[in-house]
Amino acid sequence: MKIVRLRSFMSRDANRPRVIIAIDTDEGITGWGECYNHGPDKALPPLLDYYFGQIVGHDPTRIEFLYLKLLQHNRFPPGALGLAAMSAIDHALWDISAKALGVPVYQLLGGRCRDRVRVYSGVYTAPDPEAARDQLGRLNADWGFTAFKLSPYRIDHHANRWGEVVRTSAEYFRQLREVCPSHYEIAFDAHARIFEVGQAIQLGNALAPYDPLFFEEPIRPEHIPAWGELKRGLKCTLATGESLYNRYEFLNLLSHKGCDIVQPDICVVGGITEMRKIAALAEAHFVTIAPHNPMGPLATAVNLHFSAATPNFRILEYRLPTQRYMGTEDSDEGCYIEDPYLPKDGFLELRPDRPGWGVTMDEKYLASDRYIHWERKLPVRPDGSFAFM
Repeated sequence: MKIVRLRSFMSRDANRPRVIIAIDTDEGITGWGECYNHGPDKALPPLLDYYFGQIVGHDPTRIEFLYLKLLQHNRFPPGALGLAAMSAIDHALWDISAKALGVPVYQLLGGRCRDRVRVYSGVYTAPDPEAARDQLGRLNADWGFTAFKLSPYRIDHHANRWGEVVRTSAEYFRQLREVCPSHYEIAFDAHARIFEVGQAIQLGNALAPYDPLFFEEPIRPEHIPAWGELKRGLKCTLATGESLYNRYEFLNLLSHKGCDIVQPDICVVGGITEMRKIAALAEAHFVTIAPHNPMGPLATAVNLHFSAATPNFRILEYRLPTQRYMGTEDSDEGCYIEDPYLPKDGFLELRPDRPGWGVTMDEKYLASDRYIHWERKLPVRPDGSFAFM
């Protein structure tokens, strides 16, 4: 079996762009993968075409061989766009390999070590307590979610005294605990917006008395020793990793005892091939893994198979198909997967009778250009300078 073609599709998932790829073989088997949308997303198709020239004609089941070929062909370590493209290619190679054998991908990863995969709902905003209670209640009633992730910020943390930011965040979590069922697990994502380690410790410890599932990425990722300082000062569970690129960066983080939970993104780090190595490093440090997964339904399928076969898996981030970001409104744009994985009782069920990722791609939907422009909006401080986003 040989690789004969790579097709890339500029699509969308609710109000975000998505780049989906298909790798075709001479035996009629097609594998599918999803790129991360770091932006600029239109740079990905030509990059994918460039990478295709390095793998065309090769046996797609030699996944490690081809991953190393792509990785080592880069004279310098690939960055966000290079790794997003390599991740999608890696996804497609695993899909092809499993389809060729007629088995789910998780069977190639050592088989399942759990029967279903627990997910939490990414809410991302900070609705008023009563509104949050109702929103989380609907997600629980409709899909069985008992774990959720919100924003901790109730006021503009650039325009207000930091102590007031901390106080209002703690008060918010206290009110959530009062109005929501006690068995709900609630995580908070600070989105790396805090520059000072001491401030991040203050906020995390203000949330700690109300038992957050985890406190996610309060500071920037670049200086790993700061994460060790942060972890030592916190009284709650610390999670991070979505902005780290490979096993070496995660080894640095783990060596500094910089978190309790790692959150690599399977569409960022290089796909399942690299993700498994990161998980093994974390396991050796007694650290669990909760994959970062704000992406589309194909990325969720890839994550499901990884999570099913990973011993130190904790919980998977999940967005309902076509759920808009930073809000509750559902999109009517449709979906590039005909049968996405949907939660039941707060878990995703495996599909042992379906080979590969276990989903059916809607090629008719993908055939039309559905690109939607998106870029991060930088917050501006009261003095006119740009803040972190």
